[in-house]
Amino acid sequence: MPELPEVEALARFLTERAGGQVIARVELGALSALKTFDPPLESLRGRTIDGVTRRGKYLCVSTRDEAVPEPRWLIVHLARGGWVQWRDTVPAGRAKPGRGPLALRVGLSSGPGFDITEQGTEKRLAIWVVPDPAVVEGVARLGPDPLGDGFDQAALATALAGRSGNLKSVLTDQSVLAGVGNAYSDEALHRARMSPFKPAGKLTAEDNQRLFEALRGVLSDALARAAGLPAKGLKGEKRSGMAVHGRAGEACPVCGDTVRQVAFATKSIQYCPTCQTGGKPLADRRLSRLLK
Repeated sequence: MPELPEVEALARFLTERAGGQVIARVELGALSALKTFDPPLESLRGRTIDGVTRRGKYLCVSTRDEAVPEPRWLIVHLARGGWVQWRDTVPAGRAKPGRGPLALRVGLSSGPGFDITEQGTEKRLAIWVVPDPAVVEGVARLGPDPLGDGFDQAALATALAGRSGNLKSVLTDQSVLAGVGNAYSDEALHRARMSPFKPAGKLTAEDNQRLFEALRGVLSDALARAAGLPAKGLKGEKRSGMAVHGRAGEACPVCGDTVRQVAFATKSIQYCPTCQTGGKPLADRRLSRLLK
């Protein structure tokens, strides 16, 4: 799933490639992906792309038209299997809704364009055309951005205060922190040397400092590695930069212990016992008492 660093890199990539260009074509490939009807998707045609920004895990494409001064945004949530594919030349034939991975095709007046695609059978990618990103419910409820200028240790402490869940679940709650998902929460907890099951609302001041530094460090490092990469290179860069996420059975790069996993129905947690749980494996998330 694309998270904060990848979505930020995609936003910068699209701004560089598509910013200032006029939308000549906009074609839906997956009817279920479009969540709004007014204004219609077709109303984006003829508008100029001002730029692309990120809010949490949402891509936000700002457009303008001197003849229609009202603001209009194309908002995309890539969900688990979504991605952006740049095309130097957009196929001549009109995209048609079907069972393939194409969710949306945007063609630019100068010839190139980009596809929004979604792999897998779990179709959760979502698209909106709105006058303001805040109209989208998921955007409106986002918590603070961990890489935002005003985000500091006090802001993290406030976000976690009184939370009843464990750190893993709270860090991935988008209403608590915007943009952190399964992968970077694993990485931040590993760097902070904390169990994923430690209660989020019971951190000491020292815990909070370690977690803040780990969270900002992991996200900043990932964003720096992604800087300047084309969209097609971001997935590989994300995988190569992981210390524990997706590396169950491999050696921890810090201590050499074997990276372990706790499996859920649709996702999993990867962690290092030596670094995070006092050397003891977490056998089951419901039974584990390894909270420190």
